[in-house]
Amino acid sequence: MPCCLPVCYAQRVMRIFVALDLDPAIRERIQKFVEEIRTTVPDARWISGEFLHVTLKFIGEQPDAAISQIEASLRSIQAEPFPVSFNGTGFFPTPRAARVFWIRIQAEDGLTRLAKTIDESLARIGLPKEDRAFSPHLTLARARGGSGAPGRRKDDKSNRQFATLLEFLATYPAPDFGTMSAREFFLYRSQLSSKGSQYTKIARFELQPAII
Repeated sequence: MPCCLPVCYAQRVMRIFVALDLDPAIRERIQKFVEEIRTTVPDARWISGEFLHVTLKFIGEQPDAAISQIEASLRSIQAEPFPVSFNGTGFFPTPRAARVFWIRIQAEDGLTRLAKTIDESLARIGLPKEDRAFSPHLTLARARGGSGAPGRRKDDKSNRQFATLLEFLATYPAPDFGTMSAREFFLYRSQLSSKGSQYTKIARFELQPAII
């Protein structure tokens, strides 16, 4: 039976997503990098270092009654641990019309396979499948005003908010934040506040190979 039932106004809902957490050493290197560059774009919405994560599946608002079924579906997933590297930076949708500033992620096929497995597992309990190809990245900042969506839009135009950062990065060596071993992923709750989004882990899922 699908978990995505119509939300009753009497029910409490949670805005949730699935993601990898970062190793502390990698998080610290990224935070130091952000401290160096954030003054070049003071008007951007920078992600707080403690909340950095690699999104695997955005689920959206779900009633409390659906959370246990989602957790059960995620707990059934079997996947091998895999290495994840964080290096280089980029902009969505383009540097000239940038709305999102991000760090590049390299994980061979492990990360893409895990995201696909999560998507397929949740589809079996009624959650919509992704309609776009998985594009792994670590968001650091979003431009203020307008949409923060990464995809191209018909009304895209030159955005000067990130212009100074672009000039700085042109003279800055491509950053390498290191490699970690992904051995677990989490179900997160997202709460919006005047200080931005706040993320809380509500369930942990260990990566382990399939039992033959």
